[in-house]
Amino acid sequence: MIASRRNFLMGAAALSAAVVTPETVRAMAAMQATADWALATADLEADVAPRAMRLVHGRAPADLTGTLFRNGPGKFRRPGGSVTHWFDGDGLMRAFRVSDGQATVEARFADTPKRRYETELDAVVTPGFGTAGDPRARIGLNDDANAANTAVMLAGDEVWALWEGGSPTALSASDLSTRRVVTLRDDLKGMPFQAHPRYDPDGTIWNMGLNGGKAIIWRLNADRSLHTARLIDLPRACFMHDFTATARHLILVLQPWVFDHRGMPYASQFAWKPELGTQVMVVDKADLGRSRIFELPAFSYFHLGDAWEDASGAIRFDVAAGKDVAFAIDGARVLVEQRGTVPGEPAVLSLITLHADGRAEMASSGVTAEFPKNDPRRAGLPRRLTAHVAGETAGRPLPTGLAMHDWETGRSDRFDFGVRHIVEEAVIVPKPGRTGEAEAWLVAPSINLVEGVTELHVFEAARVADGPVATWRADVALPAGFHGVWAA
Repeated sequence: MIASRRNFLMGAAALSAAVVTPETVRAMAAMQATADWALATADLEADVAPRAMRLVHGRAPADLTGTLFRNGPGKFRRPGGSVTHWFDGDGLMRAFRVSDGQATVEARFADTPKRRYETELDAVVTPGFGTAGDPRARIGLNDDANAANTAVMLAGDEVWALWEGGSPTALSASDLSTRRVVTLRDDLKGMPFQAHPRYDPDGTIWNMGLNGGKAIIWRLNADRSLHTARLIDLPRACFMHDFTATARHLILVLQPWVFDHRGMPYASQFAWKPELGTQVMVVDKADLGRSRIFELPAFSYFHLGDAWEDASGAIRFDVAAGKDVAFAIDGARVLVEQRGTVPGEPAVLSLITLHADGRAEMASSGVTAEFPKNDPRRAGLPRRLTAHVAGETAGRPLPTGLAMHDWETGRSDRFDFGVRHIVEEAVIVPKPGRTGEAEAWLVAPSINLVEGVTELHVFEAARVADGPVATWRADVALPAGFHGVWAA
C-alpha cells in the first residue's frame, strides 16, 4: 500500500474500532444524534402570517393589552453554505399581539441586503460574529453584513431591528414589513448602533457603538431623532455587547476579551486574557469627556441589568456573569450544528457595587441566570427586582424556566417548565394604573418541545413560582429569539 495521510487515518480509525467498548459506541451515537433542543435553531423557511393562538391554560388578565415584539435569528442553512454560529442567522421579527383575552402571532424576516443577496445565491457567504464567510461576500458598508437579528426598539409606528455592528432596520409595527435602513445623520451612515439602548425617564435614549478602542455614544430624543453623537476613547479594545446607565452616568463594562488581531469571523479577533481583570468605565452623561475607571476580577458577560445610584453615591447594577467565553466561541456553534455537548458553564446573576471612594465589589447570588430584565418604569432609578431566565445546566445551556430575584431579601422566586421547554427572555409589563415594582406581569414565549410549537406565557411578577396565569399555544414553532420589547 502506498503511504498516504488518508490511509494512515483510515488505519488509525480501524484500530480504534477494534478496541471500542459498547459505552463508547453509545456515546458516539449520541454525539451524532440530533439533540432534543434542535428546534431552538431550526430553519424557518418563510414568513408566518398572522394566526390565532389557542388558550391552553388559565385565564388571560382582562387588562393585559399590547404587543410583544421579539427579534432573533430565523434561518441558518442554505444549500450552498450555511452560518456556523447562532448569532449569524437572518433576522426574524416576531409579534405576539394580546387583546381582549386573545393572542395572535406572526413573524417576518427583515428584508436586508444580506438576506436578498444570499437568497439569490442560495448560500450564506457573508462573514459574521462567528461565521467566516467566503470570497463571494459583497460588502461595501457595515450594513451589507447587517443581519438585523438581535433586539428591538420602538419608534412610533415602526419597530427598529437592532444588530451589533450597523444601523437599525426599520420595520412596520403593524405588519412587520421592512421599510428602510435608519440613518440618524448623513455623515454617520452605517456607524454601529448596538442592541441594548438605555432609557431616561424623560424619554431620552442612549446607545453606543464600538470600533476598536473608541466608542460612539448616541443620544436620541424621545421622538427617536438624533440629539448628539460623540466619539470617546476606551481604556481597552474589547468585545462589549451591552452597557447600562443610571440617571447621571453611562456604565461600560470592559471584560478581558480583548482585541488581538484583525480577521474574520469577528469573534476570532479577540483573545480571552483573564489576567487583565475586568474594568468598569463610568462616564458622566452631562460631560462625556469625564470618566472614572473601577477594577474588578475577570468575568465574561453578554447582558447587564439597569443601574442605579444609592444615597451614598454608590452605583449598583446586576450582570449575568460567566467564567470564560467558551459558549460565545464554541457553544453557539454546537447549537447551530444541533448535536453534541454544548461547552461552557451557565452564567450566574451577580450584583456589582461601585463605591464613591473608588472601591468595586461583586457579589454572586449563586443563581443561574441570563437575560436580566427590570421594571421599565425604574430605568436608571433605584430598584430591587430582576427578572431572568433560569434552569440552564452545563452541556445544555438553554433555559427551562423564569425567575424573579429580589436583591433586598436575596430570595429567588422561580418556576421551571422542565427540560421539554426552551424558555426565552421575559419582559416586565407594568399593570395599568399600578406603581409598585412587583405590580406587573412577566410575558415570555417558550418552545414546547413535546408539542413542537411556540407558546406564550403570562406570569404574575409577584408570584412567579405559582406558574403562568395564562398560556396560549401556536400551531407553529419559531426558533429561539434573543430580545424583545412590549408595546402597550
